[in-house]
Amino acid sequence: MNIGPFRLASPLALAPMAGVTDRPFRLLCRAMGAALAASEMVTADTTLWKTNKSRRRLDQSGEAEPRVVQIAGSDPAMLARAAQMNVEAGAQIIDINMGCPAKKVCRSAAGSALMRDEALVRAILESVVKAVTVPVTLKMRTGWDRDNRNAVSIARMAEDTGVAALAVHGRTRADMFTGEAEFATVADVVRSVSIPVFANGDIDSPERAREVLAITGAAGVMIGRAAHGRPWIFRQVKTYLATGIAVGPPCHREVRDIIIGHLESLHDFYGEDVGVRMARKHLGWYCRHLPSVPRLPVELLTATHAVDQLRIADEFLAASAGMTSQAA
Repeated sequence: MNIGPFRLASPLALAPMAGVTDRPFRLLCRAMGAALAASEMVTADTTLWKTNKSRRRLDQSGEAEPRVVQIAGSDPAMLARAAQMNVEAGAQIIDINMGCPAKKVCRSAAGSALMRDEALVRAILESVVKAVTVPVTLKMRTGWDRDNRNAVSIARMAEDTGVAALAVHGRTRADMFTGEAEFATVADVVRSVSIPVFANGDIDSPERAREVLAITGAAGVMIGRAAHGRPWIFRQVKTYLATGIAVGPPCHREVRDIIIGHLESLHDFYGEDVGVRMARKHLGWYCRHLPSVPRLPVELLTATHAVDQLRIADEFLAASAGMTSQAA
């Protein structure tokens, strides 16, 4: 599929997730087969970009094309200016967030809260598309609540204003992340527009990805929480969709290399103090997918220095490999 001038290498995208899809994780998922990996949500209020958090979210150095920045806000002019500044800094696709259900975001009338005001949605889309020369994409939900599913209306509006592609999460804002995602509305969106649509929500296996593509007719799938601690899911899904062959997870040695490499990149990107703290949640997620590991050792979760965290992680992973061999 194409998004503007970019021919995607696979029909797979990493969902932008605040506090998760930083540059180290994006690079890892891209290496595993994701064709798109948008930045964490960046506020459209450029006066707030001087913080360390915003500077890191805006940092796309070393990333493969196409580089995608997701912006969030409710003021059309501010969003347009934020889009321009990101393009000037190297962004090649601008993604607009109308999918985040978080109360903090919705209280400011941003994220999925925007879906309640279609006139404002149109104003935002028109402003951002006119402001930049790169493709603009839109991530949204099926609607505000189950009585107000208006994704089809907004999808048509997006195509009419020049948006290049859509991602639709199969839940409403009111659903948050509870219950099961429904894809009937996503299928309705796909049938209503001619631009590419990514289906998003509860896609946690290659088989489920193929099933969702068949149900919706979508051009691709967007994977979010299922990639926590399992970035190789993109490789598994890509292989399965291309060949029909189900491949298992990486061997223990490769998993060890992935984890250690991820920790090192977090330390480099954030610096030691923040990098070590950020690494802890990823270690917890990785642990969930290591069958021989019931829990992480306390020393690994309390280490405060990068060298100690790496050493303990390496020793622990080597020991768990031994446990796996003995169990076999």
